[in-house]
Amino acid sequence: MAFDTRHRSRSLVDAPDRAPARSYFQSVGFTPDDLKKPLVMVAHEWIGTMPCNFNQRVLAQQVSAGIRAAGGTPMEVNTISISDGISMGTEGMKASLISRDLIADSIELAGIGYSFDAAVVIVGCDKTIPAGAMALARLNIPGVVLYSGSIDPGRFEGRDVTIQDVFEGVGQHAAGTMSLERLHALEAVACPGAGACGAQYTANTMATVMEFVGLSPMRSATVGATDQRKESVAFQAGELVMDVLKRGVLPKDILTREAIENGIICAASTGGSTNVVLHLLAIAAEAGVPLAIEDFDRISSATPLIGDLRPGGRFVALDWDKAGGTPLLAKRLLEAGKLHGNVMTVTGKTIAEEAANAVETPGQEVILPVSKALSPNGGLVILKGSLAPAGCVVKIAGEERRLHRGPARVFEAEQDAMAAVLAQQIKPGDVLVIRNEGPVGGPGMREMLGVTSALVGAGLGEHVALLTDGRFSGATHGLMAGHVAPEAAAGGPIGAVQEGDTIIVDIDNRRLDLDVPADEIARRLANRTPRPPRYTKGVMAKYARVVSGAERGAITW
Repeated sequence: MAFDTRHRSRSLVDAPDRAPARSYFQSVGFTPDDLKKPLVMVAHEWIGTMPCNFNQRVLAQQVSAGIRAAGGTPMEVNTISISDGISMGTEGMKASLISRDLIADSIELAGIGYSFDAAVVIVGCDKTIPAGAMALARLNIPGVVLYSGSIDPGRFEGRDVTIQDVFEGVGQHAAGTMSLERLHALEAVACPGAGACGAQYTANTMATVMEFVGLSPMRSATVGATDQRKESVAFQAGELVMDVLKRGVLPKDILTREAIENGIICAASTGGSTNVVLHLLAIAAEAGVPLAIEDFDRISSATPLIGDLRPGGRFVALDWDKAGGTPLLAKRLLEAGKLHGNVMTVTGKTIAEEAANAVETPGQEVILPVSKALSPNGGLVILKGSLAPAGCVVKIAGEERRLHRGPARVFEAEQDAMAAVLAQQIKPGDVLVIRNEGPVGGPGMREMLGVTSALVGAGLGEHVALLTDGRFSGATHGLMAGHVAPEAAAGGPIGAVQEGDTIIVDIDNRRLDLDVPADEIARRLANRTPRPPRYTKGVMAKYARVVSGAERGAITW
């Protein structure tokens, strides 16, 4: 039986009693004929405050043109986005993860409120990508996720640079190894135009993951934001969503357990961001797919690291595109038996069929054969132990240390740790503990790129460790354990750590331990006075009341 392409909009605009709705639509330019076609939401998060989503209004017009050409009526919907890079290190960074769920809520509400038959969700910066997938899973209407693209690298002193170099430049300036004039010169060129952060940080990690789970057409994500091909990619996404609608393929048909596992494999094989753990847990929950934090370690351990991408490697996202893009990565993994090739994608082809069309640029060194893998294991590691009974996440791509034992330096908030780093109060061997930054305690689970980059810039990246119940940016590298759960605000043992306690980070044994007897940890927690909530009303307070722990993806239901 053919799928009804107007399966939702009929109830909104058909029949005599829907005349008021039709009248409103006609007031903003839609014709009676437009309203007889499938209504397709074109959702995006354009905002005039940052480069990551800055090209989305242009792309929305191209998507809309593709929808019209294929027989649909596009309707544009806009929501917000928060720049991690701009808000990093400030109170505003707490808004970032919260925005993921707010964006998903916004798109879901628009989808329900206007009875859309299908949707293209244009995504850009970090939290918009999982938000788009979460919204599609909730609505479960035919849909496509389209990434608006990566920024071009900047050029500084004869080399490619990204925003990561600017963050590390702050630490270099504090350590006296970079002048203020050079720092200003670097900041002026690192971000040359529109697009999301340029390496395999969270945005590009999640964008390529969307191709591997099947919600985005293969090879669409690696095309850069300013590449002349991007508008054509957007037009094709508009045409594609109409085809998906005619076939009646729903997001939950695509988001299977094997598809989610392919997403984890994509991130692990490219040294992707630790934030993929939070986001895939949340997407899986929305799709009703069982997924646990331990699955990331199991899958990553069996996945070779073959993407030589920054921050742990040498190349940026646009280099990946030039090398052959996501089809080449999929082909490499399939040849080694490391990917579920039968997973269906929005194009109607399996990921194996898409990978069969891979074209490799001769001599490229970005995506390696498995036989020449940078590591036999992927970059994502899950640790447990007396400090993280419910788990924490470490990215070891490019990180050689497997064991660190050192004294705790305890900070009750991120800014306190940053002040200590900039004042050169951190010594080799130290273990920085930053707590009260979890989903509830923050609230909002701030990223720590400012602190971790300052440590690297100060020359301490290879000599200290850091753990937090907050998060890390995809640009973070070094021995850094994030998402420590339970968080301090939930009574987790990270709240029992005292200055000078010995902490052991043991990658090989997957342990994060406080070298203090269990009864003493229990005594300290029993005597610990809970910190009062930082917010008692508004969106922050509302979020803190409903959000889950990081080990469940920090979901809000």
